[in-house]
Amino acid sequence: MEEHLTVGRVAELADVSVRTLHHYDEIGLVRPSARTSAGYRAYSAADVERLREVLVYRRLGFGLREIADLVDDPATDAVAHLRRLRGLLRDQRDRAAAMVKAIDRELEARAMGIDTTPEEQLKMFGGQLYETIGSAYPATRRTEPRIAARVWEALGDARTVLNVGAGTGSYEPPDRDVTAVEPSAVMRAQRPAGAAPCVAAEAENLPFEDQSFDAAMAFSTVHHWQDPIAGLRELRRVARRVVVFTHDDSETGWLNRFWLSRDYLPEVAGLVTGRPSVHELADAIGARLEPVLIPWDCADGFFEAYWRRPEAYLEEHVRRAVSVWTRVGPEAERRAVDMLREDLDSGRWAERNRELVDLDAAELGLRLLVA
Repeated sequence: MEEHLTVGRVAELADVSVRTLHHYDEIGLVRPSARTSAGYRAYSAADVERLREVLVYRRLGFGLREIADLVDDPATDAVAHLRRLRGLLRDQRDRAAAMVKAIDRELEARAMGIDTTPEEQLKMFGGQLYETIGSAYPATRRTEPRIAARVWEALGDARTVLNVGAGTGSYEPPDRDVTAVEPSAVMRAQRPAGAAPCVAAEAENLPFEDQSFDAAMAFSTVHHWQDPIAGLRELRRVARRVVVFTHDDSETGWLNRFWLSRDYLPEVAGLVTGRPSVHELADAIGARLEPVLIPWDCADGFFEAYWRRPEAYLEEHVRRAVSVWTRVGPEAERRAVDMLREDLDSGRWAERNRELVDLDAAELGLRLLVA
């Protein structure tokens, strides 16, 4: 590629109009930051990389304001963007393949002279379609009912619940009046139809009055917050009860207890350096700590979920659903996966972790903070 690309050349390569590029420039989404020898504005390599991300998000159906939030996210580098885009594109591909399969079934029925009823047609493109989608790619991040029961029990008799860092809404209680808060446009876009209304906001600055809710909850999200202490105090401000699912990331509580971080991925220790401890989090809101065991067949594919099913960590789609793998980087990920595969093949993993085989649930540092 030339050192700098003119607006016309970029439009030609990207298959967009010059007018589109001018619009992106005007709204500050992608601005050419270089100059040609003749003094004309041009795109640098960094500008082109940003434009590439914008165009893919746009073609996935995101709005320009949402795209700006995504590409300006300081916590996401170029590699993380590529991994995210790859996952979104694969999901879109699988959804399209599932829809084609449903249409093929309808065509086969009509070719055989079978007239499907309106009810059957709606069923095919409703529940059956999503059942097909589910079989097209494993759903690794689902509600684990035994953990959900602990969270919902801790909410007590709260009728109005604020779910902060809600993601796709996996653990939102179905029998309460829930309001969700989620800063990520990607996550908001994946919330299912019928999910609780979702507000784009940060945990550290919740747009609600004091004591607006009976309870506030946060599930496996505090470690993503810029200022966890400030975020928890905001939860305490807007709700009379606070329930937080998080983990004790100390050496004794997690790093040296979980075989994956202990034996294969020591880089995890660097991810928690400088973060408040779980005890500091609890003290900030006057919460008690309750341990949460992980069942061996946990349905929710978070980092520790496959503690008795180590082969799962060899699967790319399992790892992509967990932020830890992206944060440690591809080199550490490849090394850890290769080492684990070798130890599984040789029997070393089974020998080293034979005490896990007979456990139905494991204590790996997961905690509920209840205030």
